[in-house]
Amino acid sequence: MLLHSQLLEENGLQYTIRSAERHDANMLSEARVQIDGETENMDREAGEAYISASEFEEIIAVDSEHPRNLFLVAVVDEQVVGFSRCAGGDLKRCAHKVEFGVCVLKDYWGHRIGKHLMEQSIAWADANGISKIALHVLETNKTAIRLYQKLGFEVEGVLKKDKRLSDGQYYDTIAMARFNGI
Repeated sequence: MLLHSQLLEENGLQYTIRSAERHDANMLSEARVQIDGETENMDREAGEAYISASEFEEIIAVDSEHPRNLFLVAVVDEQVVGFSRCAGGDLKRCAHKVEFGVCVLKDYWGHRIGKHLMEQSIAWADANGISKIALHVLETNKTAIRLYQKLGFEVEGVLKKDKRLSDGQYYDTIAMARFNGI
């Protein structure tokens, strides 16, 4: 599904949030690798589960047409600096929910890009009869957890010792969801 572009400014940075477009594919591929290498909050290390530009083009094409998918990008000076994705399935028993993920380049943290990507996704879900948005977050990502809670997400469960980080320790993954009308 597609959304209209929105121009925002936070902490002196002007950026646009809009639906991903085919010409974003190369920047998305590069940004994803960079983000994965900048933080351990993601499931992957830099280069793991690599998605090429052509694969991103396919994802964008599918998401643009699928009524329960939404792929957003945050753009600064024509560069993709963050993105989010809601993905729903075609099974009737699961048609009420989508899985959500978001990431932002570290240089752009603190400008509420992630928050605005989430708010746009929540508004889209609410307007399109999607009553559950689900996500997973690493227990150490306290900033994200607080944001999710402020936006109405609640803890559904904990996946114990789900990720092993560079310090050799195991950490829990928290399953969270926001419910609308159920």
